Amino acid sequence: MQEQLHDRHRNLVVAATGTGKTAVAALDYRRLIHETYGRDLSLLFVAHRKEILEQSLRTYRETLADGSFGEVYVGGARPERWRHVFASVQSLSSYGVTNLPADHFEVVVIDEFHHAEAPTYRRLLDHLRPQELLGLTATPERADGIDVRSFFDDRTAYELPLWDALAADLLVPFHYFGVADDVDLSGVEWKRGAYDVEGLDRLYTGNDARAAKVLRELRDKVTDAGRMRALGFCVSVAHAEYMARVFRDARLPALAVSGTTRPDERARAIEQLRRGEVTTLFAADLFNEGLDIPEVDTVLFLRPTQSATIFLQQLGRGLRRAPGKAVLTVMDFIGQHRREFRFDVRYRALTGTSRRALERHIEQGFPFLPSGSQIVLDRVAQATVLENVRVQLSLRRPQLVADVRSHGDIGLARYLDEAMRELVDVYKGGRSWTELRRDAGFSTPPAGPDEAALLRRVAALAHVDDAERADAYTRLADPDGTAYEELTERDQRLARMLFFTLWADRGGFPSYQAGFEHLRRHPAVCAEIRELVALGLDRSRHVPASLGEGLQHVPMASHARYRREEILAALDWASLDRKAYGHSGGVVWSEPMRTDALLVNLHKSEKDFSPSTMYRDYAVSSNLFHWESQNVTTTASPTGRRYLGHREGGSHIVLLVRDAPTDDLGAAPFLCLGQADYVDHRGERPIAITWQLNRPMPADTFAAASAVAQ
Repeated sequence: MQEQLHDRHRNLVVAATGTGKTAVAALDYRRLIHETYGRDLSLLFVAHRKEILEQSLRTYRETLADGSFGEVYVGGARPERWRHVFASVQSLSSYGVTNLPADHFEVVVIDEFHHAEAPTYRRLLDHLRPQELLGLTATPERADGIDVRSFFDDRTAYELPLWDALAADLLVPFHYFGVADDVDLSGVEWKRGAYDVEGLDRLYTGNDARAAKVLRELRDKVTDAGRMRALGFCVSVAHAEYMARVFRDARLPALAVSGTTRPDERARAIEQLRRGEVTTLFAADLFNEGLDIPEVDTVLFLRPTQSATIFLQQLGRGLRRAPGKAVLTVMDFIGQHRREFRFDVRYRALTGTSRRALERHIEQGFPFLPSGSQIVLDRVAQATVLENVRVQLSLRRPQLVADVRSHGDIGLARYLDEAMRELVDVYKGGRSWTELRRDAGFSTPPAGPDEAALLRRVAALAHVDDAERADAYTRLADPDGTAYEELTERDQRLARMLFFTLWADRGGFPSYQAGFEHLRRHPAVCAEIRELVALGLDRSRHVPASLGEGLQHVPMASHARYRREEILAALDWASLDRKAYGHSGGVVWSEPMRTDALLVNLHKSEKDFSPSTMYRDYAVSSNLFHWESQNVTTTASPTGRRYLGHREGGSHIVLLVRDAPTDDLGAAPFLCLGQADYVDHRGERPIAITWQLNRPMPADTFAAASAVAQ
């Protein structure tokens, strides 16, 4: 796991229900014993249900090719060797977890880690001291708002969102229908980020007109409602019982279940659904998690759900694959909502898109979903959702400050997760996290003499995604950090990369040390830099690697992202005698490094490029890239000869790409694809050259870079 390569031994895996989190844990354990430690490691796998433990044990045995691996500790079964134990949290609690030496298990895996705040789990976590702790969950945010990522320094080691799982064909596709139900929710009280349950209950329970519409739409969308296996999520026990009665009256056998239903009755109801003896189970405060009924092929959302976490939990009940199940039908009944309710949270969770792109996707009918899935909103529902999303897009500073205040005194990463915001929300229009926190009434380090100007530049560090650079920038933004002259040569190069990111025009400083002394007089700016860099590193999903032979001394990595100023500084092009500001060319030739850095914009618009610079640059394969030189370059020119004969001439080619010149935060960073070698060429003015990358480009980059060739 990449996190362990960064010496992080407490890690959280977040993946959609049904995507194989246990298999990830088993593969990670196999890698630990064979590659990292090179020996057998004691293991404790903790879950809260017997079925999960037995299934997990089978997964580990298959992964390790060892049919005798592990023992279960649940119900009447007790381990004998206590070496590799798959235990229920209840059994461990009854045994008395403090009877175990704190370091007895070297690897501890906690399934459904969102339960970690429960007393039984806390006693376990507080006592054990494993070398490796791995948490597994589909839902890092608990229903009470506590985010279990706080156990892991607000980091997620690996995340497999719903849309990626669908694209990988791990889950069944869904057909989601958003249906306007004509219920006016504007008068329902809004409490602690959600509608008042009693107010919703009064609107829904006994609402025959709405129930009739549910039945009408269901029969319209489901081929044979009498043979479906559906879950309906209701606002209360009374609402669930009412809907079950309505369905039975319509000759659709149905039952209501809730947390108050006896376990044996609940199990019997689930079995009846599996066998097709009932078509629908209506649930109140139940089935958000821990239910494994792959046969479920229809989900009915009969109450508004503000939390994307709960929405995805409920949706996940029907996404597991099953024989004969081609698609999950989802019906969401949408009323006229209060301004506080947020549809963007739900549809971003469904589609994986940004909030700004979401408006366009809603207008266009969601054209970019994984194959087989679709989202259809009726005309009224579409208008309701669009208006709601546009309100969120037009969030003004006072509203944003109020939102920051409402989430309490927490860090940037946690705020973005809890509020489902994006970095652009915080940094739009020159805003900063420091200023928002101050306006919200939270304490921050004191301001420095030039704070406003520096805070406007902090967003330029949001892309930092490799550990070496993140560590260097963090140390350089430490008010008690090392002086520039005392840094190693490599760290000085990294320092210059940060310097020119903050002051592309050199800032008027006589030396690099003077610039960093000025920065360190701004403790609030330094704190925000450290926080933003940590966030960027945590969100990184590519594994960086050295540029390789001849450029090992350059602190840039393939598959990491860099702003132009960083590239110019890393290659010794920018200096105190030559500013980084103003360079806009597509090639940087560094004489000291004997290196050409090719800076490619994959998508070129007429607004940003003249007809003479609309070069055709695209991926031929994951290893080959087609690139065109400047229009004036001939094969006989010094530059042309250098490109075509770079290996014989002892120079290097480094290829960097980005989608477009700008993104939501301003000038977009480039993704470094690493060193490349000449393969062949055609023509001149421009020369069309095919380069072979020393390292295949990431899959997502290849998809984007090959699409522009169409």
